[in-house]
Amino acid sequence: MNKFNKIPNILVIGDLMIDHYLWGKCERISPEAPVQVLNVQSESSVLGGAGNVINNLFALGSKVDVISVIGDDLVGNELKFLLEKIDISTSNLIIEKDRKTSKKSRLIASQQQVLRYDNESIEDISSKSVNAILEIFTKNIKNYDCIILSDYGKGVLTNDLTQNIIKIANENKIKVLVDPKGKDYSKYKGAYTLTPNKKEAIEATNIEIKDNVSLETAIKQLKYDCNLEVSLITLGESGIALFDNTLRVKPTVAREVYDVTGAGDTVIASIAFAISNDLNIDEAINFANLSAGIVVGKLGSATATLDEIYEYESSLHKSNSSSHIKTFKEIETLSKKFHEQGKKIVFTNGCFDILHAGHVKYLEVAKSYGDILIVGLNSDNSVKKLKGSNRPINNQDDRAYILASLESVDYVVIFEEETPYELIKLIIPHTLVKGGDYEGKDVVGQDISNELKLVQFVNGKSTTNIIQRIQNNETNN
Repeated sequence: MNKFNKIPNILVIGDLMIDHYLWGKCERISPEAPVQVLNVQSESSVLGGAGNVINNLFALGSKVDVISVIGDDLVGNELKFLLEKIDISTSNLIIEKDRKTSKKSRLIASQQQVLRYDNESIEDISSKSVNAILEIFTKNIKNYDCIILSDYGKGVLTNDLTQNIIKIANENKIKVLVDPKGKDYSKYKGAYTLTPNKKEAIEATNIEIKDNVSLETAIKQLKYDCNLEVSLITLGESGIALFDNTLRVKPTVAREVYDVTGAGDTVIASIAFAISNDLNIDEAINFANLSAGIVVGKLGSATATLDEIYEYESSLHKSNSSSHIKTFKEIETLSKKFHEQGKKIVFTNGCFDILHAGHVKYLEVAKSYGDILIVGLNSDNSVKKLKGSNRPINNQDDRAYILASLESVDYVVIFEEETPYELIKLIIPHTLVKGGDYEGKDVVGQDISNELKLVQFVNGKSTTNIIQRIQNNETNN
């Protein structure tokens, strides 16, 4: 996944809040009432609501601006502190003196949520605050690649404000993505897309979604009623459904669901980040599924970084050998990531024609020298120049696929040149591995890598010997 070539500037408007967690153990029942007693051992506070969308965008590497309304209270000050902690400007936060800044407190015992209590204001913001938001928004609209409206039903996104934002954004050809709330979606009319979950979509359309037919009916209704460019419905473990001209359901990629808190925030943040990098909607949904697959495996409102997503995607395709065969450009991008992550890269190369036990043991030893083993594979033309016109026996695609299926091999790259020097220049491996017959000889790429390791071959194991035995109709005694 090397498609993200820019740092987008994304604006979030919506209901900011703090997610507060009290962590402890429940080991007794209160003598005052039949309830558990939580012995609090620690507590933590993180950005919630629209703040979690911001956190997700920040984790992905986006630049983020926020416009919202908070109260003149201690929770509001704490919220500003949490935003400033991740370098998000709070200059566009409007203060309403008689308003409570939203705070949701969760009691967690043995990694399970046992109670939640909320302290907040949910009435619509004042007309003065609406006008102030529109003034800020209009002044800065051209700075943004995309806009997210994060509606938690706490009063910031009034009907009037939401419609004006969408109108101004459309006039400036900037996409608006909305995480909706409530049953009436008319205030979101004209947005690029909405991201309701299945339950929310059922409530908004009055259509019971129980199969693909009813799903298509509901998602079409949302598209046409709200005048959307693309209609989406998140389906939990079943993935994400989208409709522009045809219905597609993109399956989920979560390996383990631990906590779905904030998964919707991750989805809309990931889609916004992807389309701001000029990915199409199908690619953006695939990316969002990967991001969500990571965060549901974490407790609480979590985020996913690009590095986590790269690694997660790689692990999902581990069984697919072809996904480990890379081009020069792809391996260059991956190698940069590995260097940034502090992983030790090992490189070796060869023809690997008629793979045998000697090859396998050699590659196992090579992998033991680092974290990532990249194998440069001579192309068919390259093998012919080195071994003669009758070689290789197996073509380059077959050889690459077999190599990529080995547990010790992380990536295979086919090169056309007689030597892998240009490939080594792209990868800049920490360790270069060659056979023991190179002792005392110059090794291609030795000037680039930090160290050279020579591995002794297994006696009697070679492709040439195998070919000779086949030609002589010999058996292996």
